[in-house]
Amino acid sequence: MDEQAKAEGQRVVLFGSYAPSLVNFRGPLIREMARRGHQTFAFAPGLTSEIEDQVRALGATPVEVELGRGSLNPLRALATARQFRALLRELKPDVVIAYTVTPIVLGAAAARRQGARFVPLITGLGYAFTGGREPKRLFSFLAGRLMYRRALRWADVAVFQNPDDREEFRRLGLLPKRLPTAVVNGSGIDLSRFPVAPLPESPSFLMIARFLKDKGVREFGRAARRLKEEYPDVPIRLVGWLDASPDSISQAELDGIAASGVELVGQLEDVRPAIASCSVYVLPSYREGTPRSVLEAMAMGRPIVTTDAPGCRETVVEGENGFLAQPRDWESLYAAMKRFVAEPALAARMGKRSREIAEAKYDADKVTAELLRHAGL
Repeated sequence: MDEQAKAEGQRVVLFGSYAPSLVNFRGPLIREMARRGHQTFAFAPGLTSEIEDQVRALGATPVEVELGRGSLNPLRALATARQFRALLRELKPDVVIAYTVTPIVLGAAAARRQGARFVPLITGLGYAFTGGREPKRLFSFLAGRLMYRRALRWADVAVFQNPDDREEFRRLGLLPKRLPTAVVNGSGIDLSRFPVAPLPESPSFLMIARFLKDKGVREFGRAARRLKEEYPDVPIRLVGWLDASPDSISQAELDGIAASGVELVGQLEDVRPAIASCSVYVLPSYREGTPRSVLEAMAMGRPIVTTDAPGCRETVVEGENGFLAQPRDWESLYAAMKRFVAEPALAARMGKRSREIAEAKYDADKVTAELLRHAGL
């Protein structure tokens, strides 16, 4: 029996901590598994009837799991672990793919106990691993190291979204020596859903993110303030929302950004019109797995200004489809943004190159095929 035949018709559990991601980020993965004849069960907390319908339309069975997003409260974690073990005993999956820290930690031992192949997908290291000396961040870092080390003992392969994260796990001693690893290009992007849009006639800038310090919202605000002082008519928009995370900026800081002339748009269900209205996309994040919003902007033909930081630097070829600023450095961010105002012709040339890179490197079909190969599916 060849490898393709052995892979057909397997039962797969996909376990995440955020219900919309099953559709927004994992949709191509679910659809491709269904096309290949695998029976997929999509686990997440907070499933709405709309998301359940969308998951079914992709070809999977949605399964509600009680899980506090971003929390590993011991009692809640214990209840979730018990529920997850019971579900696996009932479903008897061949493969469990878990992404984000809590599903990875809770899913590892349960998958191994059931005899399922366990594939953790490390989609980014997040708050705990971004640096900083705040007591809560330091505690999260120590706890995260311990939990990842224990969980990865049970993995069959660990899949990362950028090489820096894999090297960081190796440096911290979180990867068993015998564990195979792989790097895929993020979650990929559905190029047909994010087609090229015509550029506006004059320069304009956009950032989309939760309003977190680690996303570089403060640096964006300071760079935007300086740019508006020199070019008051240049539109600069910030799309997103204040988050409950301890890393969130304050309402006063957000009000200050708005007072400098930045247009606050709020959270959007569909970001495509916002991307279409800008000529340059900006994300000054301190660290990412692979930034989804950057891939969406690249697919729509927008040049990128992001940081020379893990996960971000992979999306930009310096001087070809954008510029890399230094993390936590608003002045270098401002300098990169200003170039598009001073040299308006850059946007069209670099935007065209962004789409070419998206097609060659981040096409969701290519990324999904690579992930499934590593997962044995």
